[in-house]
Amino acid sequence: MLTTFVIGLREGLEAALIVGIIAAFLIRNRDRGALKPMWWGVAAAVTLSVGAALILDAAGRAMTFRARETMEGLLAVVAAGGVTYMIVWMRRHAPALRSDLEEKTGRALAAGSVGALAAMAFIAVIREGLETAIFLLAALGTTNDAFAGSVGAVAGILTAVGLGYGIYRGGVQINLARFFRITGLVLVVVSAGLVSTAVHSLAEAGVIDIWQHAAIDLSWLIAPGTVRSSLLTAFLGFQPVPTYAELVAWAAFLIPMATYVARPRNHRLTPMPV
Repeated sequence: MLTTFVIGLREGLEAALIVGIIAAFLIRNRDRGALKPMWWGVAAAVTLSVGAALILDAAGRAMTFRARETMEGLLAVVAAGGVTYMIVWMRRHAPALRSDLEEKTGRALAAGSVGALAAMAFIAVIREGLETAIFLLAALGTTNDAFAGSVGAVAGILTAVGLGYGIYRGGVQINLARFFRITGLVLVVVSAGLVSTAVHSLAEAGVIDIWQHAAIDLSWLIAPGTVRSSLLTAFLGFQPVPTYAELVAWAAFLIPMATYVARPRNHRLTPMPV
């Protein structure tokens, strides 16, 4: 549940901030009429993201064991890649995010293009929405309690929406640079677990057949059927007896990405004023 909560919170807050910046700019420029197409773009993106998640989930249930394991492995790889891209993109572009969005919004208003505003909101939300859908499907595939994981994801998204609105209204002051660094580190750990899980799933499907000897016996720590096992498997992606391939993949992703995220930068993200 904690894993999916962090996923929903991090991804949801990024989308909420982008939409909030656009909305605040429109209100400051007394162009509330342009808010409607913006919200239509948001609604369309959310609908498509949910639809994509449902289609992928239904497709996985109808597959054979080998095909399902292959799909789950590939989804985990795509999810980890999406998180990597998201973290690098946000780290590089966050300081200029507000000014860039306001410049694009201003050009759209000057051209009288409400379609451009809807497209901006749609692209911002659909990117985060699809990433969230893929990431959550991959994460839920590692837990035995899909309901609790789903509740965590919804709670995270709702919390993100609340924080985004609070920042937009000026009532919530948080250090966004610190927030994104901490949640980024958590997601790096989760993503490393997904990479390890991907290797495990692809090995089960017969796609990977190297380094499949047991590296270490963790069955004393990850006893199948226990709450501790569910938490460690969902959060870290560890199996009771991980193979050398799983451990190498886990470390190869975790070490460089954690170093990159933990490294401080000179720029700071500031709360968005009204």
